[in-house]
Amino acid sequence: MSDTPRLGLPQIAASQAQKHVTHNEALLDLDSYVQTNLLDRDLTAPPVSPADGDAYIVAPGATSDWSGQDNNIATYIDGAWRFTAPFQGLTGWLEDEALQLIYHAGAWRELTSLMNLQNVPLLGVNATADASNKFAAKSNAILFAALEAGAGGNGDIQFKINKETATDTGSLLFQTGFSGRAELGLAGDDDFRIKVSADGSSFSDAMKVDRTSAAVEFGDTARVASFTVVGLPSASARGAGALAFVTDEAGGAVLAFSDGASWRRVTDRAVVT
Repeated sequence: MSDTPRLGLPQIAASQAQKHVTHNEALLDLDSYVQTNLLDRDLTAPPVSPADGDAYIVAPGATSDWSGQDNNIATYIDGAWRFTAPFQGLTGWLEDEALQLIYHAGAWRELTSLMNLQNVPLLGVNATADASNKFAAKSNAILFAALEAGAGGNGDIQFKINKETATDTGSLLFQTGFSGRAELGLAGDDDFRIKVSADGSSFSDAMKVDRTSAAVEFGDTARVASFTVVGLPSASARGAGALAFVTDEAGGAVLAFSDGASWRRVTDRAVVT
């Protein structure tokens, strides 16, 4: 009498007596292998009160009735433990951790750890990706964290948006109800722009930074913060070149600048009083 080559199920020999014994042995093995539901993989000794049909992965270093059965499937049947050896590609559902496991290269592994996500055409996370949005995610927060030096990285993180040509667009678009309201990036050329829209179809430049000179151009009037004389922040803390609009200066409302030590009126450089 021989066994099947993959699952090792006993075969019934010609003219064999008590064929039902061999047949039932094969059924018991199939019951352990097929659509396996595993209750735990961390136990090194049998549970105290198992139910008929309960199955476990025997953890390394097993003792008692499980001694010498590391990584095997232990199934409680008719008041005794029955052990079946896993084989390459065997899968099972791990109940207590809600994980799909696969036996690979001599060990039980989480199936997701072996999944190849390179060059997948579409990927949706709690959302449906499509031809336009090949990656889609629906979440209340998304985290990108740097790979630390201790984990093989360098501690830096850089988010890259690359467009094909200068006349294409590489930008971040902020929406309300899936209608665009603000956009920043390289929109139609290589100057950096911040654009806004009231309706999602017509956008106006709020600011443009020239790609060559770094000169800043505003799409409308620029407004600096307003302060009373007593409410002005420290000129030294703000640093030389900072601007402020002073509403109650002695000579009238005036634009002022910091020279690094004092606030001075732009009109005549006199110290603001």
